[in-house]
Amino acid sequence: MLLRILAFSWLAFATSNELAQEALNDGLPRKGPIVELRPAPENAWIDLRRHPAAASHPQSAPDWVESVNMTSNTGNDGTPRTVFRIRVAHPTGDYQIMFFRLFFDDNANARPEVVAWDESGTRVLRSGELGSGVGLPSSDSVIIPMNRISALDVEIAGDGKTVRGAYLDWMTSSEVVHPINTQHRDVIPEPFSSLPPLHSPEQDLEYFGTVTATLAGETISIGPEAEHAAAFQFGIESQPLLALLTFEVASPRIDSPPEIYVNGEDLGPATLTLPELADPGYRGEIEPLLKMHFQYTGWLRAQKLIPVNNLKVGTNNVIILSGAATPASAIRGTQMQLKYLWEKSDYLLQTDH
Repeated sequence: MLLRILAFSWLAFATSNELAQEALNDGLPRKGPIVELRPAPENAWIDLRRHPAAASHPQSAPDWVESVNMTSNTGNDGTPRTVFRIRVAHPTGDYQIMFFRLFFDDNANARPEVVAWDESGTRVLRSGELGSGVGLPSSDSVIIPMNRISALDVEIAGDGKTVRGAYLDWMTSSEVVHPINTQHRDVIPEPFSSLPPLHSPEQDLEYFGTVTATLAGETISIGPEAEHAAAFQFGIESQPLLALLTFEVASPRIDSPPEIYVNGEDLGPATLTLPELADPGYRGEIEPLLKMHFQYTGWLRAQKLIPVNNLKVGTNNVIILSGAATPASAIRGTQMQLKYLWEKSDYLLQTDH
C-alpha cells in the first residue's frame, strides 16, 4: 500500500483495499463475464484537529492526497475565517467523482463549506453551508464532480477548532433499478452501511393497510428532562394491529438511546440502527475511573414498537426525551406507522390442539 506522509497532523488512519465483486440473482440477466478489476484507490481519513505539535507527528495518507494545510484570513464581512486545503491528484483509472464527508461541531454561527478549485486558481464549485446548526457534534456529506479539480477547501468562520476530520473516497457509477410503484427516495451512497435520510411525507399515506403519518419533519432539540422533551399528538380512528414510531436522532451516546413515553407511560428506550464500528463518526469519551463510552457524531435512525394496548381511539400523546447519559440531542423526521388488516393480509389462524 503506497502512502504519502502529511505534515498537518499525526494520527494514522485505516484504509481498505478490496476487489469489486458482482452479485447476481438467477432471475436477473447477466451483462457479461465477471472479470477481476485492478485494486481501487484507497480511501482517506484526514485528521483536521488542532494539535500542538502537528509538524513532528505526521499522519499517513494514500498517494492521491498530495498535501493538507491550514490558513487563516478575514472574510468579506471582516470576520476571521479558517481554511483547510486538501490538494488531490487523480488516481489511475476512470474516477471522476469524490465522496467527501466532513466531521464538525454543527454550530449555527460557524457552519463549514466545501469549495473546489482547479489548477488555475478558479473556484469551480461551492457546497453551501453544511449541517443544520443544531449545536451538536455532527457530520455531513457532499458528492463532488472532480473534473479539472485539484484542491478542496473547507472554509469555516473562526479559528477552525470546531472541524475534526474529513473522510474522502473516490466513487464509481453503476446502473440502478428500483420498483416503479414504491416511493422514490433520493439515496446518497454513504459508506459504513449508513441508512439514507428518513423521508417524512407531507400528507398521511396509506399503503397495503399501513398508514404513515408525519408527527414533525423539522429538527427539534431534546434533553433528558421533561422540560426539554419533544411532545406530539396524533389521532387514530380505530385500534391498529401494530404501531411503529420512527425518527432520526443527532449525536446520541450509543448506549443511551432516546426514551419514549406514550399516553403518560414510560415504554423504555428506542432502538438505534448503528453503522459499522469503523465509521469515523464514533467518538470516544473517557470519564474519570470509568471505561470509554461512545457518542455517534451524526444522525442515526431510531425506532420504537408501540404496544397497541397503550394506544386509544381518539387523541394520543407521544413524548421523546434524550437518554439519561445524552445531555443534549435533537430529533427530526418523526413519524408514526399504524398497521391494519386489509384484504390481502398474510396471517395464520392458530387453533387449539
